[in-house]
Amino acid sequence: MSRIGKKPIPIPKGVTVTIAPDAVEVEGPKGRLRQLLPPGIAVAQENGSLVATPQREDRELGKFHGLARSLVANAVTGVTEGFKKELDIVGIGYRAELKGKQVHFALGYSHPIVFDIPGGIDITIDKQTHLTVTGADRQLVGQVAAEIRRMRKPDPYKQKGVRYTGEVLKKKVGKTGA
Repeated sequence: MSRIGKKPIPIPKGVTVTIAPDAVEVEGPKGRLRQLLPPGIAVAQENGSLVATPQREDRELGKFHGLARSLVANAVTGVTEGFKKELDIVGIGYRAELKGKQVHFALGYSHPIVFDIPGGIDITIDKQTHLTVTGADRQLVGQVAAEIRRMRKPDPYKQKGVRYTGEVLKKKVGKTGA
């Protein structure tokens, strides 16, 4: 059995949970999420918390037990608090601006890059060089932040590009003359 899978998930006030045989639907103040469950794992509601249990004694279900519990816990956290990723744009002339449901990036290419914001995601821009990606779905927030970073990966030598806030860029070790 998984150690993580054994931990119960507390359900905060204002959150409603609907359990289906193959999925868990969580609704809260920040939105509604439907999380599919791996086969062989069931989720039950006990004493104001959710508990994930394997349906049969199988050693292979241990990894899915912890995965299912983590996914449902992320859904509960997402609809109550939400998730966010912060990115910094570093470079002369590099900037971003919000126009409706699109973000226009100037990242040193000959043309501006237009990025469509997917549903369920909010992007705010401070000072044209600091982006904050927020949303209820943890996977979608991380995916959108990674796609924005991929537009101009940070260069470890010139320190230019799009990077996560607080990301440290390591330079490769040079050759030593011996």
